[in-house]
Amino acid sequence: MSKYRFDAIVKSQERPRIVIEEKGRRSELFGIYVFNEDRMLQYLTKDALESVRNAMISGSKIDRKIADQVAESIKAWAITMGATHYTHWFQPLTGSTAEKHDAFFDLLDGKPLEKFGGSQLVQQEPDASSFPSGGIRNTFEARGYTAWDPTSNAFIYGTTLCIPTIFVSYTGEALDNKAPLLRALSAVDEAATAVARFFDKNVSKVNATLGWEQEYFLIDKALALSRPDIVMTGRTLVGHEAAKGQQLDDHYFGVIPDRVLSFMSDLEKECTKLGIPVKTRHNEVAPNQFELAPVFEEANLAVDHNLLLMDVMDKIADKHSFKVLFHEKPFEGINGSGKHNNWSLATDTGVNLLSPGSTPMKNLQFLTFFINTIKAVDTYEELLRASIASASNDHRLGANEAPPAIFSIFVGTQLSAVLDELEGVSKGKLSPEEKTELKLNVVGKIPEILLDNTDRNRTSPFAFTGNKFEMRGVGSKTNCAKPMTVLNTIVAKQLQDFKKEVDALIDKKSLKKDEAVFNVLREYIKTSKRIRFDGDGYSDEWEKEAARRKLSNNKNTPSALQVLTSKESIALFKSMKVLSEVEIAARKEVELETYIFQVQIEGRMYNELVYSYIIPAAIKYQSQLIKNVMGLKDIYGAAHKKLSDGQLSIIEQIAEHIAAIKSLTDKMTDARRIANKLQDMDKKAFAYCENVKPYFDQIRMHSDKLERIVDNDLWPLTKYRELLFHK
Repeated sequence: MSKYRFDAIVKSQERPRIVIEEKGRRSELFGIYVFNEDRMLQYLTKDALESVRNAMISGSKIDRKIADQVAESIKAWAITMGATHYTHWFQPLTGSTAEKHDAFFDLLDGKPLEKFGGSQLVQQEPDASSFPSGGIRNTFEARGYTAWDPTSNAFIYGTTLCIPTIFVSYTGEALDNKAPLLRALSAVDEAATAVARFFDKNVSKVNATLGWEQEYFLIDKALALSRPDIVMTGRTLVGHEAAKGQQLDDHYFGVIPDRVLSFMSDLEKECTKLGIPVKTRHNEVAPNQFELAPVFEEANLAVDHNLLLMDVMDKIADKHSFKVLFHEKPFEGINGSGKHNNWSLATDTGVNLLSPGSTPMKNLQFLTFFINTIKAVDTYEELLRASIASASNDHRLGANEAPPAIFSIFVGTQLSAVLDELEGVSKGKLSPEEKTELKLNVVGKIPEILLDNTDRNRTSPFAFTGNKFEMRGVGSKTNCAKPMTVLNTIVAKQLQDFKKEVDALIDKKSLKKDEAVFNVLREYIKTSKRIRFDGDGYSDEWEKEAARRKLSNNKNTPSALQVLTSKESIALFKSMKVLSEVEIAARKEVELETYIFQVQIEGRMYNELVYSYIIPAAIKYQSQLIKNVMGLKDIYGAAHKKLSDGQLSIIEQIAEHIAAIKSLTDKMTDARRIANKLQDMDKKAFAYCENVKPYFDQIRMHSDKLERIVDNDLWPLTKYRELLFHK
């Protein structure tokens, strides 16, 4: 066994267990590092508190004098908590977070003091040209601004006060994922509130809520570091599956290993202090795969918490000598990782608009938002697919642990029957019998709808699960802001259109409000019927049926991203004031460039693996076999031919695989060089997708064959059985 691999295995087996002592109730620790409502009451003046609350609720601006008061209060609290620095914590188009730390320390006339004013709280100026901008910023145009988002509370991470912010260019375009999300959330708030007031005049605000489910792998740090492909790409580019994988289903919901449980306890403790409401933990399907899920929150805060969680996970994992893998498909042959986004809408009166009610009127309200969401997804299904597109997620979508690239909606048997029944009700004004039912029992033949009204369909990309929709295709690395921006934008647009149609029926045809609502919903049921599918999303029959229904089936990222700059998409985002045409084009370019770079890095890594690890190990073992055959010849003469048949056969197999793997790698490298010469970003992305990436699986196949043949002691790369079954 190679010394590097051997040392990593020994080191992994010698890990001392870190015992985490749980002291105090979680509820007492919750949010102690967060400048939340309780801290505001303690530190802010009455005027400052009211101003911040108004900003959080209605988005009103905070006066600079008030900002100075808020900054002084936050600084005072942060220093008592041990903070020495502050940073604007933002979400550039890299997909992760960014921060630049400044000390509270300053000099005034040579005298030291702690300084943090309203200007430092409200705005900073990071270098905008060094982040992906899709051409919005050039190297010689470096100026960009981060601006405080008061709807997401400041928090202390280590010794740094973190202030959640948006990130915009000098010319005002959004260079981040938070700004468009906030715009989309504002749009859905306005549109949903207007529709909700059809049923309850007391509603003045609607929040989109999000509950994400974070899946991840935990690998011993030494073992992970022994694999250069994991270090550089986040996944194993080669590696034969172990004899035992997930086929026995014995890991899912099994007893959590002690070492992992210590990591989870430590993680949950830190998350609790940071105000991340973690609740659920369990073993996932694949070996060494796990899941964490929180209590539902307002969508903007939930996105911030998920990004913060992933950073905390990295740090806590390192402390416990683990490496956490967020890649959607780090291991071949077993399940990859997703981040299911559970979405709903909730009013400021405490009502979940996607929860079936106990009365006919409440059920009409539920059906209004339920059917409008279905209609929105039907109209913009291709945009939703684009929002989860990435090089890493392409490995996962359509496999047995993730939904297919075809977007469809699962609603379950009961709700399908309800929609089918409503579709058949007469057009125009309701009949006298239907009006009677409207008054006495149901609204337009709407039956009682139970909360647990659906089964679960793991193959559905967008499934209704009782009181929310679950978007299952989101990748484990993905910033939730991207799919949430699209989803809330399209629902906002649909609700706007719905209200216009209802108002028109009331004004022009003198229909009662409930009749008008019902008539529009019935038409939506008919026109969005193609998106509803409760069957097996993995089947070949569904792929053919989806094509007949004219649903998109963009199986790779370059194809999926083309819709971003379509006339319909540009019109949508502009009309909802979520993204300008420049911002849309920039995001498409950034996404394509990211895809190209990720595939390019993997291609370069294949070169290194093949020429520095795999071929040398195979030749070394082949040389040993040749030496053995020559020894047999020296001892037995002509009789050695019978004795060495097995060795000769293996020598030939090794030679064939070496020749094939070298040829494929060289061809892949040539294809990469050709792709790199292309200037057009779309053409370059498709070249990498269609001409470079296909070589990866072929190279892997020959490498994995060699792994099975070459002496275990000579194979240089840590194997799957070692990576996945060392606890």
